[in-house]
Amino acid sequence: MSLSENLDAYIQTQFGELSTSIARDLTLNFKKILEEAALDEQERFLSLLAIGTTLESQSLMELAAQELKTRDLTSEQIQEARESAAIMGMLNTYYKFKGFLDPALVSEHYNRAGLRMQSLMKPVNGKERFEQMAFAVSVVNGCPTCVASHEKALSDLGTSKDKIHDLARMAAICKGLTALKKAQV
Repeated sequence: MSLSENLDAYIQTQFGELSTSIARDLTLNFKKILEEAALDEQERFLSLLAIGTTLESQSLMELAAQELKTRDLTSEQIQEARESAAIMGMLNTYYKFKGFLDPALVSEHYNRAGLRMQSLMKPVNGKERFEQMAFAVSVVNGCPTCVASHEKALSDLGTSKDKIHDLARMAAICKGLTALKKAQV
């Protein structure tokens, strides 16, 4: 099956009974971001897997993993995409904590994170793809510090603003779809 057919089947299976304008907007946005984004197909589905894992959406994780397997990614690359949600969940939580505090208190008592982050140094998927996943997960988790940091890292790596914007839109669409799925009665 083609990507378009796979996405149609996914949408039908997950949301086929919904005919509301909200469901239509979200599903059309989802299909468009996965078919037409500035990101290449591997980047799209690596980020989708990280986002799906963050949102604890089994269906998004399965769709992404299935698509990645057809695009010649290794099991290590696919696993790193899943696990990027975990390391970023830790970092997003910590840096949001610091963002809630008075900057003077942070510099005096909480200056150093003291969290192991070696996995960020030599990612299996390469620096740019890891930063894409980290950015998308940070958008979902709503960490302003991490979003800004990973946006800057992507820009410094030469990632286009269109790709960065598509990652943010993908995160937003997936969060909306996850809420839509929970709203089904």
